[in-house]
Amino acid sequence: MSALALTNEREQRNYPLPVHAPSLVSIAHTWKHNHVLKALPVDVWERISPHLELIELPQGTVLYEANAPIKYVYFPVNSIVSLLYMMENGDTAQTAMVGFEGMAGVWAFMGCQTSPSCAVMQISGLVFKLRASVLAYEFDHSPQATQILLRYTQTLFTQFAQTAVCNRYHSIKEQVCRWLLTTLDRQPGNNLFVTHELIARMIGVRREGVTECIGDLQRLGGISCSRGRIVVTDRPTLERHVCTCYAAVKDQTEHLVPARMN
Repeated sequence: MSALALTNEREQRNYPLPVHAPSLVSIAHTWKHNHVLKALPVDVWERISPHLELIELPQGTVLYEANAPIKYVYFPVNSIVSLLYMMENGDTAQTAMVGFEGMAGVWAFMGCQTSPSCAVMQISGLVFKLRASVLAYEFDHSPQATQILLRYTQTLFTQFAQTAVCNRYHSIKEQVCRWLLTTLDRQPGNNLFVTHELIARMIGVRREGVTECIGDLQRLGGISCSRGRIVVTDRPTLERHVCTCYAAVKDQTEHLVPARMN
């Protein structure tokens, strides 16, 4: 059993309901929008659903800090979470992005109580919040849940690796296109409510470089911009200028997070 798993004998058989159970009506209409939750076996879903809390969080909300205990895990619905590594001088760089395809806080069931990176809301919206101990229990006791969670974790590690390669070898324009497409894949519509400064912080480059790339993409007809918003008007334009890292991560995610296992 992991360090965060429930240890009480009664809890091992049936962990207790929260004191204030969330509305299962609202959850019933929303949980299928998150692919990891949707993939979990029915019996696991029935056990964890009373513990899920559906909340709306604004951009910039810190879900957990680096090297601090992870008390909750998060499953985005229509929002996006950035996993950020912070340098000693305060600069940040995004190591991975989590949307409705996944979850933030995989370290909670990997035998760790902390994460090497912090998790911050990149795009505001709805997320499911779940006590880490509940998910750790299911990871330890349900072979099917274990498989689902490990498969998703592999896609996350692919993001870590491809991000490192991309930041080292690919141009700023390729990185910006990768970031825009990856964000677009994780939210509905073609409107991205982001600034040049945010993109620069996420990929770890100077804002001036991002602004130049955004201008090039506008002239090519791929996007249009207004203050604090980027609209993708021609996705194929971005796809022509993106690096191979984008497809590598996308393919892994689509293959490794399956439909519900029954």
